[in-house]
Amino acid sequence: MKILIACGGTGGHLFPGIAVAESLLSQGHEPLLLISQKKIDAQASAKYPHLKFEVVPAIAKPKTLSLKMLPFLWAVHKSVQTSKKVIRDFGADAVLGMGGFTSLPPVYAGRKLGKKTFIHDSNARPGRANILTSRFCDKVFIGLEPAAKFFKKPTQLTGTPARPEILNLPTREEAAAKFDLDPAKTTLLVTGGSQGATRLNQIIAAAATQLPPNTQILHIAGPNDYERINRENPNRSSSYKLIGFCDQMASAYACADLVVARSGASTLTEISLAGLPCVLVPFPYAADDHQTANAKVFTDAGAAKLIQEKDIKPETMGRLLSDLLDHHNILDKMSAASKALAIPDAPEKVTKEILAATKAAK
Repeated sequence: MKILIACGGTGGHLFPGIAVAESLLSQGHEPLLLISQKKIDAQASAKYPHLKFEVVPAIAKPKTLSLKMLPFLWAVHKSVQTSKKVIRDFGADAVLGMGGFTSLPPVYAGRKLGKKTFIHDSNARPGRANILTSRFCDKVFIGLEPAAKFFKKPTQLTGTPARPEILNLPTREEAAAKFDLDPAKTTLLVTGGSQGATRLNQIIAAAATQLPPNTQILHIAGPNDYERINRENPNRSSSYKLIGFCDQMASAYACADLVVARSGASTLTEISLAGLPCVLVPFPYAADDHQTANAKVFTDAGAAKLIQEKDIKPETMGRLLSDLLDHHNILDKMSAASKALAIPDAPEKVTKEILAATKAAK
């Protein structure tokens, strides 16, 4: 089978798409991944030379009443025509979109050409692009159960596919060595995700001195905020490791006892696969506040504590983290709840459904 996967634009779409492609390839099928011209797509695709990628222009929808809507609609039209050509040239049997408006033209083109079409949505509150795209799909795959009620097409809970390395974490000792950390110490991992965490970074830096004495921090501040946080906190303890970028997230999870993070779907997928307890601070400007909806799935299960960015202060964050880090029995219960939310075979669930539906249609 030849399966076209539209997954460009953000890591939250790209890495799950790569995971599905790896699953297809391992079963003897041929995936082709459509990615955007963005830097993140180029960097990620370079790490997977055994996979086939094709670059198409990224499409971002402007406000509906914006003057930019006409150029947007023209761009969508051109992208549909380009997608039809790619589908024909590749000989695709089915088209899978991993989300966002970048998925709409290939999925729509696939439907017009009589192919089986699918969309995957990772969030508890689906984006409007995916709800629109689902109209041209045979089935919708969802990462979190609450998303089902937003779609009129058949849905299936598959979980969100994750990078293979997250399923095979190194030992704690190996992971700690990569960051010059002490594997015997309790480790707090802080990561803000791709959309930014300026205030969260400030709060963590200020709250660091309030944490229990045997705690070390691995703080991934992001490349845009690293210099500022480093400059504003020159007298950090040697147990506070501040880095700008991390391409070793499997190791970061492997040495962590507690995570402070945004609540993007891919981040939560990786946290659950690693079986880690977490404190979630949703990105306040996420579309339809979907990160809060994601976080509530984890808090309702007992895997996380939720705190909104507008409500956090250094003292409140310090107190919350200290209460958790001082009580490993609580962390253990949260860890078990987090692990229970994981769906480690998500890529296989997605590929099984696509292949079965496509074979049945032949």
